[in-house]
Amino acid sequence: MTPQASTPAYRRLSVEERRVQLLDAALALFAHRPPEEVSLDDVAEQAGVSRPLVYRYFPGGKQQLYEAALRSAADELELCFDEPCEGPLLARLARALDRYLAFVDQHDTGFSALLCGGSVVETSQTTGIVDGVRRAAADHIMRHLDVAEAGPRLRMTVRMWITAVEASSLIWLDEAKQPPVDELRDWLVEQFLAVLTVTARRDPQTATLVEALAADL
Repeated sequence: MTPQASTPAYRRLSVEERRVQLLDAALALFAHRPPEEVSLDDVAEQAGVSRPLVYRYFPGGKQQLYEAALRSAADELELCFDEPCEGPLLARLARALDRYLAFVDQHDTGFSALLCGGSVVETSQTTGIVDGVRRAAADHIMRHLDVAEAGPRLRMTVRMWITAVEASSLIWLDEAKQPPVDELRDWLVEQFLAVLTVTARRDPQTATLVEALAADL
């Protein structure tokens, strides 16, 4: 008699493991569809669980689930800019952009719904989560610039560039991901140096930074 193949034992997920499973399922859906087009039934089906189980973990319904998924995506985006302070600054920035643009590419058309508003489920809390990503990115860049106390012109320049990166990413998706991602990355790095150079004409602190960057080129 041929022995029957053993059946893997069922393992009950812990509370945290189940929550992560549901968030992953939600993110997989929000990545390609606007949140208003995703129902809790869709999330339950994606995760292979029942709708009541989704409600057990997210009793606030889809709004609570969306905010939790957004927070998870925001945490991932913040990590994109967490680069070791080693080597030339512009090379570090390029590596951070590689991770950021990979996230944009992975989440495709849902990127705007996940992180850039325009959704009927957008609230002051979701807006705060998104702005937190921008502030965290600015903080990481300031750390790489080795600036203890940035002046208003330098802070404004860095935040303006971060906004340009976000806008360029959305346009890149609209343009069928053209130009190629490595060309987009290099262009954004060049834009960073360009806006710093313009600011340096009016701000001695930024001028010192631009001189240091020029020495690395």
